[in-house]
Amino acid sequence: MGLTSLDKIIALQRNPANTRNLCILAHVDHGDQEYLLNLIDSPGHVDFSSEVSTAVRLCDGAIVVVDAVEGVCPQTQAVLRQAWLENIKPVLVINKIDRLIMELKLTSQEAYTHLQKILEQVNAVTGSLFTSKVLEERAEKEKEEEEKEKEKDGDQVYDWSTGLEEADDSQLYFSPDQGNVVFASAIDGWGFSIQQFAQIYSQRMGVRAEVLLKTLWGDFYLNAKAKKIMKGAQAKGKKQLFVQLVLDNIWSLYDAVVTRRDKEKVEKVVTSLGVKVMARDSRHSDPKVLLSAICSQWLPVSQAVLSMVCEKLPSPLDMAAEKVEKLMSVGARRFDLLPEQTQELKKAFLQCSSGEDAPAIVFVSKMFAVDTKALPQNRQRPLTQDEIAQRRELARQRHADRMTADQTATENKMESLTLKDPKPEEEEEQKETFIAFARVYSGLVKKGQRVFVLGPKYDPAQGLSMLPEGCSASDCVPEVPYLSCCSMESLYLLMGRELEELEQVPAGNVLGIRGLEECVLKSATLSTSPACPPFTPLNFEATPIVRVAIEPKHPSEMPKLVRGMRLLNQADPCAEVLIQETGEHVLVTAGEVHLQRCLDDLRDRFAKIEISASKPIIPFRETVVRPPKVDMVNEDLGKQQKVAIIHQVKEEVTQGRSSDTLHVDPSGLVTVTIPNRMATVSVRAIPLPEEVTHLLERSTELIRSLEQVNMSLREGKTVDVSLRTMEAIAGLKAQLENLLQGRKWRNAVERIWAFGPRRYGPNFLLNSVEGYQRLSVWHCLGRGDKAGEAGAAVIRDFDNSIVSGFQLATLSGPMCEEPLMGVCFSVERWDVQSSAVPQHQDSLEENSISHEALANSRVEGSTKTSSEVEGTVAGQSQARRRPEAASADCYRPVSGQLIAAMKEACRRAFQAQPQRLMAAMYTCEIMATAEVLGRVYGVLGKREGRVLHEEMKEGTDMFIIKAVLPVAESFGFADEIRKRTSGLASPQLVFSHWEVISSDPHWVPTTEEEYLHFGEKADSANQALKYMNAVRRRKGLYVEEKIVEHAEKQRTLSKNK
Repeated sequence: MGLTSLDKIIALQRNPANTRNLCILAHVDHGDQEYLLNLIDSPGHVDFSSEVSTAVRLCDGAIVVVDAVEGVCPQTQAVLRQAWLENIKPVLVINKIDRLIMELKLTSQEAYTHLQKILEQVNAVTGSLFTSKVLEERAEKEKEEEEKEKEKDGDQVYDWSTGLEEADDSQLYFSPDQGNVVFASAIDGWGFSIQQFAQIYSQRMGVRAEVLLKTLWGDFYLNAKAKKIMKGAQAKGKKQLFVQLVLDNIWSLYDAVVTRRDKEKVEKVVTSLGVKVMARDSRHSDPKVLLSAICSQWLPVSQAVLSMVCEKLPSPLDMAAEKVEKLMSVGARRFDLLPEQTQELKKAFLQCSSGEDAPAIVFVSKMFAVDTKALPQNRQRPLTQDEIAQRRELARQRHADRMTADQTATENKMESLTLKDPKPEEEEEQKETFIAFARVYSGLVKKGQRVFVLGPKYDPAQGLSMLPEGCSASDCVPEVPYLSCCSMESLYLLMGRELEELEQVPAGNVLGIRGLEECVLKSATLSTSPACPPFTPLNFEATPIVRVAIEPKHPSEMPKLVRGMRLLNQADPCAEVLIQETGEHVLVTAGEVHLQRCLDDLRDRFAKIEISASKPIIPFRETVVRPPKVDMVNEDLGKQQKVAIIHQVKEEVTQGRSSDTLHVDPSGLVTVTIPNRMATVSVRAIPLPEEVTHLLERSTELIRSLEQVNMSLREGKTVDVSLRTMEAIAGLKAQLENLLQGRKWRNAVERIWAFGPRRYGPNFLLNSVEGYQRLSVWHCLGRGDKAGEAGAAVIRDFDNSIVSGFQLATLSGPMCEEPLMGVCFSVERWDVQSSAVPQHQDSLEENSISHEALANSRVEGSTKTSSEVEGTVAGQSQARRRPEAASADCYRPVSGQLIAAMKEACRRAFQAQPQRLMAAMYTCEIMATAEVLGRVYGVLGKREGRVLHEEMKEGTDMFIIKAVLPVAESFGFADEIRKRTSGLASPQLVFSHWEVISSDPHWVPTTEEEYLHFGEKADSANQALKYMNAVRRRKGLYVEEKIVEHAEKQRTLSKNK
């Protein structure tokens, strides 16, 4: 294939019907018309799955590459899920089929069975994604039907399979007869789809190509006598058509060329295939050279893959309406509730028009840094003959002047050179230029054009109301929240490492944009219309969890480090840069490989200084558990011993604090009184069931949306929330009610006061105060408790102080200042003296405001629900009190002291229960042969890993081991596995969950059996204590440890006394 000129590419860009935007998704081990293909490659390692997300967003289709030997790996499942979430169509390439012949020594029949299994594995992944989607849609429809048919009598039987039977999944699965599968060996240069062989054999056998296309893959065989294609090859012991007509030919070619090196047979094959082989290839000592020469002409892999891409992958004109609505509906917003002008933009997306009147809509998926010298305007171009002659003449003249010049002139020249030296140093700092990697969805983008940059929180309804009608980005725009303007200085065509400058880019194309580094951090939506909403954020599979603190080796270079980390943060979609309270600069990455890449980039590209990185900062969580039933040697604890242990903990808790402000009840209830004696709060810590903790952790985004809705209602604002979001919130509440069963959790879900930390974490505050009726967190659903009574109105003034204290307590626990997880804090008593609050005035004000709000809601037609009216009342009362609050006594000492008291009560209540650390865990999948299995188990055991299961992969001698491994023990794990197994095993680590470490970090032997087993010192390794002390030491907290471990008299060789 020859090189295509830039003019030809620009011409092809104007035809979106013949444009294909696609990406290659793989795991780490593996016509007549003219088409423009924008091919985006993405790394296969699991640490860089964020790069896959940025590529997938800009594409309409994807090539999923699967290894023929290893089959579906964890990363394959991840990329298929990402493609599904972004509504892009995938096609499949099964690569490395040569390994089935050369390494596994499979026969053609065995290889066919093996390839069938790989297809089943891939289709099982896509099938499960499709099934879950259909069942969700079916459940939504069923809810609507139930509401309509409530009046009808009789029991209804619900059949979950009805939705699946009706749904069309004909185009969903990968099947060679559909033309969306290519079998290939990229290293040997060949690849084919069934269509190619159907065309070849239809001419030879006199069978229609359509018939062969349907029968070449499947249980069909050729009946030589009847000269018919018949079904039932496996039952009758016959060779399938695919084996007989396709695989046997490839196997025989490898046998002749590589295995036997039979020159006569090779010549026959070359003649029958009609290919030309050069003499040097046939005489080459490596048979693979001859094989590649034959295969690349017979079955070129490029032709097979590109034909499949052009025929099966959609063009930008084929974008689904569902995908457009999904892109435009951010968070809790419903598409049908967006402004009319915004909804009209859907047509612009679907038409993919490049007309002058079409609004320009561009999405930037990532920013990447390039060397300034690599930009087209700075790149050296080849000189013409005239320019060469002119430069030669100038050089001669300069040489002559230098020879005739005297010594003083030379010195002056040197001085002038030294004066000019600082300039290159200044320019050196600007060596990296950021280019935005983007796609045009609508309109024609021009060089120098000004556009609106829409932040993720930008509201098009608010923007349209604040901006004058017909306003454009080039006008003087008033300040609008989360909206800014910028100009696109240069547009580039991305040609691998090369950049080609363009004047304009039409819709449906991928491009690079310079000049956005000041306006765009990582990703953004650009548009000429303020009615355009920001696109939904990218779906990242990898969770940034590995942290390191970074500092320069020479303190004077700190400004360079800060600048370098800012550039790295902008260039990497997954990396995060933080400055902690201690002043440390922290880099957060997805894994060990990602961390190393970021540190190398920082040293070599962005900061260009020597840096020192700390040991990885491992996150932990703190939790409480139910009192243990057995001791450390698995002996049953008697009632007296168990109580003794709990009392021992309680005694330790109460030490060091005066009893007049702190009291710890034997049952674990902690009561704290604030210093000025005006308020008292009693709190109990209760461990949450494991299922509830997992549910809250999974529902982080939903709880955040719930908090945003509640905040808007408290402020008296009206919020348009999508029906799906409200149903999801109601579903979360129902799940919590189902999981929190039993006497102690009675009505607990309705009494949830707040979630924490940061108002959406996996802990919650429970309102168990008698007589305090406050709005539940679920009041946006319209089923919350009614507004408080007059007595409760006094306490409501300090409601926020209690919540703030809870948020602070859950953000940093007492064990090692790490966030809490899976803890419920129940407030059982809360007394405030009446002298602390101007009660009468506030309650009168609230009554008058509530009457006003109710009257207004009646005038407006009573369209608001009761919960919305209550939210409006609360918002108005808060707004009216705010000017007076500054002078009121209650907002000076009492509020702050109550926050501190609540935090202290939560921490003490936490310490009154059995405490445990929670470690972050990786799921580890290892493929290894039987010979090295024992060594793999040895490395896992040494690093506190736990094997979940192992299974042998059918048709191979490989074992798949699935294990869990603490993140704290994972550093150097992959290298150690490779060293111990001589490279025969390679692990894939993906963050999975948080797990409670069973050992108690504060444990001391108390029973006779424990003294006998562990000794009086009990100095055997306590994993939880080791982790806790390491975190405390890093944070500069007090660590209780012995300076001398074993104080014995020194013995020398000369004297043994």
